[in-house]
Amino acid sequence: MNSKAEYLARYEAIAAISGRMLKAARDSLWNDLGRLQDEYRHLVDALKDAEIDVPLDERERAQKFDLIRRILADDAAIRDLASPRMANLSALFAGGGRTSRILKELYRSR
Repeated sequence: MNSKAEYLARYEAIAAISGRMLKAARDSLWNDLGRLQDEYRHLVDALKDAEIDVPLDERERAQKFDLIRRILADDAAIRDLASPRMANLSALFAGGGRTSRILKELYRSR
């Protein structure tokens, strides 16, 4: 990593994507959310691999923590919005298991 500015820019990019993810969740655009999650993971992985040589000053640390708080707040809101959707999908898959067992029984009885 070349500079503190680049390091903080990575957090800014992650915060921007998390905001777009939240908007997609609010608008029930689940396919868009999935695509944005891939981009989010890529940015987070790149941040994990990045190292900074110069310690952040107090203002820069505060900026970083504000961005992290925003990212975490977006994540919590996305989870709240996605929970009913996940419950519906879970019920659908659970129902699929019952359907599968019924079909197996039908084929066995023939």
